[in-house]
Amino acid sequence: MAVMMMKILLLGLALTPVLLVSEAMDIHQLKQLATRDNVTCILVFGDSSVDPGNNNRLPTTIKSNFHPYGKDFVNGLPTGRFCDGRLATDFIADAFGFTNVIPAFLDPNIKKADLLHGISFASAGSGYDDLTANLSTLYKLGARRLVVVGVPPLGCMPLVKTLMSQKTCVESYNELAFSFNAKIKEKLVIMKKTIGLKTGYLDCYNIIQDAVIHPLKYGPPVLLSGFLHEKLETDIVYVLKMACRFNRDYKGCCATGIIEYGDTCKDMSTCDDASKYVFWDAVHPTQKMYQIIAQQGLQSLDERLFF
Repeated sequence: MAVMMMKILLLGLALTPVLLVSEAMDIHQLKQLATRDNVTCILVFGDSSVDPGNNNRLPTTIKSNFHPYGKDFVNGLPTGRFCDGRLATDFIADAFGFTNVIPAFLDPNIKKADLLHGISFASAGSGYDDLTANLSTLYKLGARRLVVVGVPPLGCMPLVKTLMSQKTCVESYNELAFSFNAKIKEKLVIMKKTIGLKTGYLDCYNIIQDAVIHPLKYGPPVLLSGFLHEKLETDIVYVLKMACRFNRDYKGCCATGIIEYGDTCKDMSTCDDASKYVFWDAVHPTQKMYQIIAQQGLQSLDERLFF
């Protein structure tokens, strides 16, 4: 019954995302469009970037249901998310008005009602499967819209830079990710023509890369009265931006931040404020970065995805 109600399908990947379309949509229109077009549920498929805890119940060593993961989640609870808090898919579901967190399908506490709003089948370490796998079946069951999250700039991950002994992003890895994303977009065009799904692409590659290259852009907006002395106003803006910007060392927040993730991050010390970091561990983004990915991705959605 839950699948029959489903109208949006989100596929996440290795680290989770800007829709490459000409007409952007105001994020505040989302709930209205969802209601108007009977968009009732989000199904998530992917790996650790969108796994909210399925791996807690699977026979695999790839887990994060321990501290310090979940440090900034409700009550500091480690849920199995490879992050300090919520994932991009949680923020997306929240924006649609469905739920503030998407539960794991294997969560023993899940209720049937939860399936009607959003559920994640993602499993850490799974990566991309064939994009066409089972989509025909899902289409028959009610799936009409598919949004695929592209591959991030792999060469900017702290772990990759450490393994390649580089302080800056490893271009060869980034080029590989960029090429793979181009093939994803080509596949989406084919699927749209052959299956009839309405498709969208969320470009986490450029969003994460921009945050790494331009960390000062990611502080909050600064509103001043206009009556301050010009020099004082400039100083205030500078201090606020410096306090809220992303950290420039580009390490992860957990432990040394250059190689730890999963088990090697277990019970390790962390930075004081993860919101100043792009990466939580040496592979995965922070809750703050996931929020930015969700916000920018949603703002780039085209209304044609709903028509």
